[in-house]
Amino acid sequence: MLGELNTEQIELLLKSEVIGRIGCCADNKVYVVPVTYAYDGTYVYAHSKEGLKIQMMRKSPEVCFEIDQMQNMANWQSVIASGKFEELEDEETRMKGMQFLMNRLKPLMTSESAQPSHGFSDSHQLDVHGLHAVLFRIKLIEKTGRFEKR
Repeated sequence: MLGELNTEQIELLLKSEVIGRIGCCADNKVYVVPVTYAYDGTYVYAHSKEGLKIQMMRKSPEVCFEIDQMQNMANWQSVIASGKFEELEDEETRMKGMQFLMNRLKPLMTSESAQPSHGFSDSHQLDVHGLHAVLFRIKLIEKTGRFEKR
């Protein structure tokens, strides 16, 4: 059976997963990339080193965010949301966002690149094992969800 997820199911799925995909577009180029994230009911929080994804979202902050949960080809759920990228630049917002992200991801961390340190620089960047990283959030504006269950 194919169907649509209701609002409660969409929110539950967004809060239960930690890997999503951001779709962004700038300069006639489309880019889709996976990220680890934490969702608070309004925002998706994530971090990334400087690169194409961050450059594109700075130029065009309207993005798409997608997650899925798949047991097998006949049992899956997916959420697609439109949202707006926001780089976290003020100290208080960065600290709260980083703490929220760390609390959600810490029990799952096995990769060095997934472990941002707690040390923030004077700029809007933080250090991820020697790599300058940007902490950001995406305000999810419109969300839809689908599923298949057999």
